[in-house]
Amino acid sequence: MSLSAVFFLDVKGKVLISRNYRGDVDMSSVDKFMMLILDTEEEGQVSPIITHGAVTFMYIKYNNLYLVACSKKNANVALVFTMLHKIVEVLTEYFKELEEESIRDNFVLIYELLDELIDFGYPQTTDSKILQEYITQVGQKLEIAPKPPPAITNAVSWRSEGVRYRKNEVFLDVIESVNLLVNSNGNVLRSEIVGAVKMRVFLSGMPELRLGLNDKVLFENTGRGGKSKSVELEDVKFHQCVRLSRFENDRTISFIPPDGEFELMSYRLNTHVKPLIWIESVIERHSHSRVEYMIKAKSQFKRRSTANNVDIIIPVPNDADSPKFKTTVGYAKYLPESSAVVWHIKSFPGGKEYLMRAHFNLPSVEAEEAEGRPPISVKFEIPYFTTSGIQVRYLKIIEKSGYQALPWVRYITQNGDYQVRV
Repeated sequence: MSLSAVFFLDVKGKVLISRNYRGDVDMSSVDKFMMLILDTEEEGQVSPIITHGAVTFMYIKYNNLYLVACSKKNANVALVFTMLHKIVEVLTEYFKELEEESIRDNFVLIYELLDELIDFGYPQTTDSKILQEYITQVGQKLEIAPKPPPAITNAVSWRSEGVRYRKNEVFLDVIESVNLLVNSNGNVLRSEIVGAVKMRVFLSGMPELRLGLNDKVLFENTGRGGKSKSVELEDVKFHQCVRLSRFENDRTISFIPPDGEFELMSYRLNTHVKPLIWIESVIERHSHSRVEYMIKAKSQFKRRSTANNVDIIIPVPNDADSPKFKTTVGYAKYLPESSAVVWHIKSFPGGKEYLMRAHFNLPSVEAEEAEGRPPISVKFEIPYFTTSGIQVRYLKIIEKSGYQALPWVRYITQNGDYQVRV
């Protein structure tokens, strides 16, 4: 990767904190960074990579900060951006919120972390759980300075040795978010499923876990392609603990897990998704006096499943007032600060259809359609259900002491960017 330096800048381009790793770049060169950004914006060529002379700047924007890496070498740009996002992730775990104020309050700690995350421009220890074992927010006396945990020099750098639990358990959640865009005619314009396998591991020792999914490639390799229901996963990304060579050879997901909570893998499915909650809307606008809404919501999943805490968010004109609602289930609430009505349904079983009517006065005399019609958005969560049909076939726990452990598996489907145009 060969990073030369990392800078944290505020929105005006003032350096809050910086770390020079290689000494081959003039640290004052970052003073030109904001001017370069403004120049590219004026030209309409906004890019996260800017070259000035012999120095290349690579940056991300987070909250009110610019995180800027610079290099004089032919750096691996993808790795640099991954590292910048990793720095954000680690600092967020330490300070809960990464912003200008938290940087000013934690200079010393951030310098310590930057020294451990990157060494001479190369990634070093990036696992926040391991970092938290020896870089703490508690002051240390020199004579009892903490020793770095052995995990840093181990092959398994994400897990410390000697972890012990009285009750050994593993919790595995398969969480799928549905991104959907439906036009006003009811046609699905865009749909995809973004999934993640999240784990909470409370196991003693150095266990090896093996996870089996109904993976289409695995089923075809083992001659079960047509017999069992399988899922073709795309854009699979794994936590560093997964043995990639094993997965590439025989599609086995084998790993020694970190202790506690982590995301094992993520995936995406570009597939045609039938809208789980179908929305129909009729909006009648009476000139300069009132507007009436009739919203019909229908659950298009199996009857044995139930969506919880469904919020159907209907945008209304900015000048609407005197709301009146009538619902067959749940309740409707007007949020004037958001110019929207939220229809909340606590429990929405599969195969059901509900109705909501709303009436508003429109006091002002404005061009009705000038503001356009923003889409209706839907929020929901369906437990014990996956849209893709992914299944955990087994989760094996192998540890030399031979203890018995309880694996718990849970499936959840929720909304992602779920919008219905009106």
